[in-house]
Amino acid sequence: MRDAARRIREGDLRALARTATGVENRDPEALATLADLAPFAGHARIVGITGPPGVGKSTLVDALAMALRQRGRTVAVLAIDPSSHLTGGAILGDRIRMLRHHADAGIFIRSMATRGAMGGLAAATRDLARLMDAAGRDYVLIETVGVGQDEIEIAGLAGANVVVQAPGMGDDVQALKAGILEIADVFVINKADQPGAGRMEQELRAALSLAEGPHPPIVLTVATQGKGLAELLDALAALPADPGGRAEERVPLPGETAQAPRAPDLRPAQEPRDGPSADIAAPTTPEPQAAATDWKNAEQLHHAIAFYAAPGLQPTPISVPDLAAAAGRLTASGGQLLNQPPASGAAHLYVFVEAASARAVLLELTQESAS
Repeated sequence: MRDAARRIREGDLRALARTATGVENRDPEALATLADLAPFAGHARIVGITGPPGVGKSTLVDALAMALRQRGRTVAVLAIDPSSHLTGGAILGDRIRMLRHHADAGIFIRSMATRGAMGGLAAATRDLARLMDAAGRDYVLIETVGVGQDEIEIAGLAGANVVVQAPGMGDDVQALKAGILEIADVFVINKADQPGAGRMEQELRAALSLAEGPHPPIVLTVATQGKGLAELLDALAALPADPGGRAEERVPLPGETAQAPRAPDLRPAQEPRDGPSADIAAPTTPEPQAAATDWKNAEQLHHAIAFYAAPGLQPTPISVPDLAAAAGRLTASGGQLLNQPPASGAAHLYVFVEAASARAVLLELTQESAS
């Protein structure tokens, strides 16, 4: 186990924060640390808090974290903020409403920018939820960005989903619409001291009555006053246990095997005639592939593969005339470069690119020998 993983298990918050940053930035060492911690994950209750902008999600998360601490539970909060499509920046302001917890080691708050990811979450939210779980937190509260009707990515991650509404957000027709309302395990009507809260509850119950099976409970809260928090915690406790949420299974460690769909085989395409923007690889009929070259920094690359692509995926070797140019074109298109070539000698670069199947493909680029 790496030193960072050991310190995280011992409760070192600085090590946890540094590893979280590395995981967000896809640093191979941080990903390897996360893989070291994988056997310790699968115990936390992962709760998604989602809803439209302005319903008081951050204030509710703040109050919920306080209520959990009063019950002796440790908490991690992942607060997702939207990134600007103009500047790429993010205010990361949700934690401003949670400043009263700054001295409580039992509450770890992490703000995350979406960085262009859609669906209400950041690209690395799943990995950070697993990190907080492995760090020993009892609850991981994930606050999504203010979402619309069909931004429901949180349903694929959290074991319990709380959909927050507030009075004045729409009429009975709005309550009938498909989308985010369908993923709720618990409904919360926040700001219940405002006019229209009773009417909203009636409209939700009327909409739920049209569906078969058990209906999610509806809890009225006033988060700024701490009202309704005990009822919300009781509603969450009554849900079926789902420790670890719906996060991906544990990453295989070196020497272990895992079955996974194979990505399409690739072969080198002809050299582009239209300049450097052309693709360097094209799909083709599967052909026998050469054995994978020995890894450089084998353990580190193994863990990176496990997190970026299907476990067990083998690299597809491609020989290119200009290694640097090929790697540049792939990374410019979103490929992830996993290692740097040596200063001299045979160069091997490992790059992930996205396949049409939405699985990642691992390429092993090598420099063609001069003839």
